[in-house]
Amino acid sequence: MEVNLNCDLGEKSEHYDGVNDSALMELINTANIACGYHAGNKEVIDTTIKLAKKNRVSIGAHPGFADKKNFGRKRVNLGNKELKKLVFDQIEIVDEIAKNNEWPLTHVKPHGALNNMACENFDMAFAIGESIKEYCKNLIYLILPFSEMEKAAQKLKINYACEIFADRNYEDNGHLISRSSPYAIIRNEQVAAENTLEMINNSAIKCFSGKQLKCTIDSICIHGDNANALEITKKIGKMLKENNVQTVHLNNLKKFK
Repeated sequence: MEVNLNCDLGEKSEHYDGVNDSALMELINTANIACGYHAGNKEVIDTTIKLAKKNRVSIGAHPGFADKKNFGRKRVNLGNKELKKLVFDQIEIVDEIAKNNEWPLTHVKPHGALNNMACENFDMAFAIGESIKEYCKNLIYLILPFSEMEKAAQKLKINYACEIFADRNYEDNGHLISRSSPYAIIRNEQVAAENTLEMINNSAIKCFSGKQLKCTIDSICIHGDNANALEITKKIGKMLKENNVQTVHLNNLKKFK
C-alpha cells in the first residue's frame, strides 16, 4: 500500500512564524508552498523550495486569497475571470522560483477559504482547475473527495489526487467541520494518527459522528501552522511504517505512472 504525506509550508506571516518548516520537511514527501498572497513572500518561497530540494521533497503551489490579515481564511467572492487570474498568477510566482532552483513544480492545492469555497461551488472549482490546466496540463490538482473540486477535475480531464486531513474532523457529508467549531481541529497526535490509519485501511473518511464514507485516498495532509504539527507528523509517519504503508511523492503515485 502507498500514500503521499503532504504539508502546507512557507506560510510565514503575522499568524505563524514558520518555526516547524525545517523539521517538517525532513518527515514529509510533498510540500504545498504559500505563494505570497495569504502568507509568505518571494524570499520565503525561495527558502522553502531550497529546503524541499535539500530533503528531496516534491513541491506544489498553495494559492489563496490575497488576504494576509486573515491568513486567507476569510471568504471572498470573485468572478471567474478574477479567480482564474488569482490562481494563475500565484502558480506562476512559485513556478518561476522553482525553475530558478531547478526543482520542478508538481501540483497545485488551493488554500483555506478558497479551498473550502471550491469544495462547495462547482464553478469555482472548475475555474481553479482551468487555471491549472492552462498553466501546465501536467500539474496535479490536489483536492478533497466528495467535493465539487473532484467533479470539476473529472470534467476537465486533468490529473488529480484526493487528500484527507489528519488534523481535522469531518461532517457527515465529507466536508471539513468549520474552524469556528470546537470540534474542528484534532490536537492529540495519537488520535490523529489512529484516525488517519483507519481511513487509509478502510479507504474511507471517518466522520466525527463515526460515519464512514468510502472514497479514494491518495494523500494525507497536516497543516504546518498547527502548534503540534511536528508531533502529529512524526506519529503518523511511525504508524504508517509499522503498518507497511509506503509514503511517496505525490507525482510518483502509481495512478500517475
